[in-house]
Formats: sequence, C-alpha cells, structure tokens
Amino acid sequence: MWESVALTLAGTAGNNIGKVLQKKGTLILPPLSLKLKVVKAYAFNQLWISGFLMDMCGAALMLTALSQAPVSVVQPIAGCGLAILCVFSHFYLKEVMNGLDWVAITLAGIGTIGVGVGGEEQKVDQIPLMNIPWLVLSVVILFVLLNTWLHMYKKQRREQELTGPEVIEEIIYGLESGILFGISSVISKMGFVMSEMGFPKIVVPAAISCSVCCSAVGFVYQTRGLKHGRAIVVSTCTSVASIVSGVVAGMIALDEHLPKAPTARFFLLLGWFFIITGVILLVSSTRLIARLPRPVQKFLKSNMERSHSIRRPGSARGKDPIPTTTIHASSLHLLTSPTKEKA
Repeated sequence: MWESVALTLAGTAGNNIGKVLQKKGTLILPPLSLKLKVVKAYAFNQLWISGFLMDMCGAALMLTALSQAPVSVVQPIAGCGLAILCVFSHFYLKEVMNGLDWVAITLAGIGTIGVGVGGEEQKVDQIPLMNIPWLVLSVVILFVLLNTWLHMYKKQRREQELTGPEVIEEIIYGLESGILFGISSVISKMGFVMSEMGFPKIVVPAAISCSVCCSAVGFVYQTRGLKHGRAIVVSTCTSVASIVSGVVAGMIALDEHLPKAPTARFFLLLGWFFIITGVILLVSSTRLIARLPRPVQKFLKSNMERSHSIRRPGSARGKDPIPTTTIHASSLHLLTSPTKEKA
C-alpha cells in the first residue's frame, strides 16, 4: 500500500508541476484547437512540451499505482498534487505563501498518511456491469448541464461586456476535467481487475486506451481552463472533482467499499476529509485571512513579507529578462502578462 502511495505522490507531482509549465507556455500561444498551425505552435513550444511530458510521466506512474491499489486510495492522494504545486511554486518560482497555505499543505500531508494507514487492498469477485450504463448516463447528463450553464454564462458576459476573472468558466472547466480524470482512473483500474478475474489480456490495453481517451478530453478542457483562467482555481476544481468522481465511480463500477475495520475506516475517512479541506483552504486562504482579527492578519502578512524580503536580495533585475508578477501562491496567477490582464 505504501509503495502505491509513493507512486501516486510522484505521479501527481509530475502532473501538477507539468501544469505550471504548460500555464507558462500558454501565455504566448493561441487557444488550443485541432488546427494544424495551432498544434504546431504547441508542439514547438519548449516550455509547454516540457510540461506536457512531465504530465504524461506522472500519468504513467498513476497507472502503476492504480494497478496495485484501489481507486479510493489513489484518487484522494492524487488530490495532494495541488499542495505539491504550491510548494514547487514557493521554492522554485518564488511565489509568496502565508501561514494558512502551510496549514493547508500540512493537512494534505496528514490526509495522505491517513489514507495510507486506512487504505486496504480489495479483491473484487465480480464487476457490477449493470451499474456501468447508469454511471455513463449520469456523467453525460452532468456534462450537458455544465455545458449549458457555461453557454448561458458566456452569453451573459458578452451582453453585459463584463471583464475580470471568468470564475464560472474556470470552475466548469476544472470540474469537467476532474470528472474525466476520475472516470479515467476507474476505467484503467477496471481493466486490471478484469484481467485478474480471467478475462482476455486484451482488456488491459483496451481499458487503458479508453482511459487515455477520457484523459485526453479532460486535458483539452483543462488546457482551455488554464488558458482563460487562473491555474489555482482550475487545479482546485480539478483535484476535488477527480477525488469525488473517482471514489464514487469506483464504488459504483468496481464495487469498492470502505474498510471493515472501524480503525481503518476512521483513518481513511479522516484522510479524505483532511485532503479535501487542505485543497479548499489553499484556494480560499486569502479571503479567510481578510476575515481574521487584525493582529492575526498582521502576523501572517509580516511572515509573508519577511519570507519575500529574504529572497529579494539574491535576485537581480538584470538577470530576469521576462517581466513577471509575483503574487500570493493561493491565487497563482502564476505568470500573468500585462496583455492577459487587460483581456
């Protein structure tokens, strides 16, 4: 189980750091489409392609973890990728983080340990095939509702000529990509389970192929969200949606269940709670700080300024040919260009 936990952490680190690099690459790229000129632009952008390759390597590690552990263990731990992304942004991209961000990261880490302790290997005797059509129908209806909401929201923005962050668009693209990533994990796991049950070996590559298709569509939705919105909002919605959809779909399609032992069940549920709480806290820490008493705000802000000033002397303006904006990691408008802000 702990080997699967380590593989999942490594995989989700590759996924999320790859997303940051892709976010940087998309700043000078047109919106992703199937046009040959656009595809070439993405393929020859070194920063974007590096992020894409890291994302794919992370996906391979996640597949390995899925072959060894239940989806209810792998998917929640994968949600810790947002915490890993924030740590990477803090130390590598010099993003400033406050005390609540570190609390959120700590919660995600404790949640990972809880899932590792409470998770257990589950042998599936039979797959409830009758539940799969209902699961597919539910996902289709959910996507129809989300896309209808998105269409109405875009129409309203055009009519009212609204500017600023497209929050609803960020949330919808994040939810859709997260649902597809969660379903993708379940499909991959289903292939491994069916192979162990004596089905022809072809089910594994067939399931992985279907999983790749789901991930590819989710990747398109996610790229659109990263292009039009803030990486932290898209990543948060993606993480939470992938956890919930993966766990629910695993229970419906693979007949996965909670551990029978009360202690193990407690640790697993507590781990899920800590991970989801940490992910949500990461995206809302700035607003929460604004509601805290003034002495606490001053303490947290002074820590932010102190950590930022420690790094400031070591950097020279002449060494940074690309102007970037350093802002709070929980907002993570990682590398927003002036033209992007005006748009």
